[in-house]
Amino acid sequence: MRPTNIFQLSCVLLSLLALSACEKLQVKPTPPEEPICACPAQPAPPAKPVEGKPEPIKVPDYGLLKPADWQELDGLTKDDVTKAWPAWKLGCVSLKLKSAWQAVCNEADKLDNPSKKGIVDYFKNNFLVYRTTNLDGSNTGMITGYYEPVIKGSRTKNDKFRFPLYTRPDDLITVELASIFPELANKRVRGRVVGTKLIPYYNRGEIEADNSPLQGREFVWVDDQIDLFFLQIQGSGMVHLDNGEKMHVGYADQNGQAYQSIGRLLIEKGELTVDKASMQGIKDWARNNPGKLRELLNANPSYVFFRELPAGLPGPIGALGAPILAERVVAIDPRFVPLGAPIFLSTNLPNSNKPINRLMMAQDTGGAIKGGVRADFFWGAGDAAGKSAGSMKQQGRIWVLLPKDFPLPK
Repeated sequence: MRPTNIFQLSCVLLSLLALSACEKLQVKPTPPEEPICACPAQPAPPAKPVEGKPEPIKVPDYGLLKPADWQELDGLTKDDVTKAWPAWKLGCVSLKLKSAWQAVCNEADKLDNPSKKGIVDYFKNNFLVYRTTNLDGSNTGMITGYYEPVIKGSRTKNDKFRFPLYTRPDDLITVELASIFPELANKRVRGRVVGTKLIPYYNRGEIEADNSPLQGREFVWVDDQIDLFFLQIQGSGMVHLDNGEKMHVGYADQNGQAYQSIGRLLIEKGELTVDKASMQGIKDWARNNPGKLRELLNANPSYVFFRELPAGLPGPIGALGAPILAERVVAIDPRFVPLGAPIFLSTNLPNSNKPINRLMMAQDTGGAIKGGVRADFFWGAGDAAGKSAGSMKQQGRIWVLLPKDFPLPK
C-alpha cells in the first residue's frame, strides 16, 4: 500500500490542473467512425455467492426515471422473452447479493423453464415500470452497438504472432477522487508512483516500444496489430489460439491516458473521407499503409489491459460481473439506470426502419455511454456482429423494470 499522503497530494494537483485530461476515456464520447468501448470502469470478475447478509445497495440519484405503465411496453407480449430469461438468471447471480434485488431473484429461482406468459407474469407481479428521460425532459436517445471481436493468437511469440496483450501492470495506481472530493464521484485518476509523486502512466507509444516497460506481462500474442487496436476499443473479445483453444479475454484496466479517435485523425489528414471512416475502412487503410500505422496508433495514447477469462463462458464478462448474452444485453450509464436492471428497448435495426421491441438486461457499462436515454446494444461475437454493431446508430426509447420496493429517491 502506497502512503495515503502521496495519493492526496497527487489527486489534488491532478484534479485541479489536469482533471479533464486524466479521465477523458470515461467522459469523451466515442465518435461514430469507431466502435464504442463498452468496457467496465474497473475490472469486474465474475461474482460469487457469499454467505451472510446481502450487500446493501448504494443508491445514486435516479431522478430521471419517471413512473410509467405496462401498457407503454408495446410489443412485450410479442417478444420471445424466453431468450431474455437466461440473461436475467445470469445477472441474478450477482444481483441477489444486493438487498434491493434479493427477493425478485429468489422468486426467479422458483421458476423452472417458464413459458413466455410465465415470464411476463413474473415481471408484472414483481416489478414496476419507469420511463427513462434525459436532462431536458425528452424520452428518446441514441442507441449504438458493440460486439466481441474474434482474432487469431498464440500463447507463444513467433514470427506470425508478435503483438502482445498485456495483463494489468502491478505499478498502475488508481485513485478514486470521490474519497477526497465527494463532488467528483465516479471520477478517478490513474498513474504510477515515482519517488513521492504520482505521474501519468505510460502512453501507448511507450508501452508498445521495442523496450516496453511491460515486458514479461504478455499472456497471449496475436497476428494483427489493427485487430488488436479494435479489440482494445471494444474492451473484450475472443482469441482463437493456434492450438485449437478458444480464449475469452476481458477488460482489466486502462492506462488513464485520454482516448483520441484515429478515424477522426485520418479524416483531418485527408487520408479517409467521412463515409469511409468506419471500422472496416480504417482496417483497410491500415493494411494498405503499414509504414504509417505505428504513428497513427500512437496518436491515441490510451491503452487497455486484459485478463484471461474462464473457459466455457457463454459470453464476455460485463460490468455486472456476469457473462453477457448476444442481443439480450445493453450497456447503460449506471448513474441513471441501475446496473443489472431489466429494460425494455424500443428502437430499429441498424440502417433500417424495422423495429426492435425487446426485453433486455442492463448488465454492462461503457466509457461513451452517458445519459438517461442511452444504450449500447451487444450484438455478440465475430464479423457479422461487428458489422451490425459498427452500423448501429439509431434513436430509441428505454423503460426500466425495478422491484416494487426498490429504494428510489423521494
